Amino acid sequence: MRETLLKEKAYIHDDEYYYTIIRRNIRKYRLEQNLTQQDLADMSELSREYICDIENDKRGKHPSISVIGRIADALEVDITLLFKQ
Repeated sequence: MRETLLKEKAYIHDDEYYYTIIRRNIRKYRLEQNLTQQDLADMSELSREYICDIENDKRGKHPSISVIGRIADALEVDITLLFKQ
């Protein structure tokens, strides 16, 4: 039974799909808190350029889970919120 369910389940989302959600949520929470990219960079001990690269989907940056965690901590949001659509 379980094997049948696993075979029937198709995964349609690739990594880029999830990075797009993360990018949008970082920007959303940053703006909700009236923070600049520099503010978030300072709070997460990252560079402003890196924050800009993460938020800009055209640059294709893929932050590690630990970087996403640092950003979530700086924004004072649960990391899981950054993965929600």
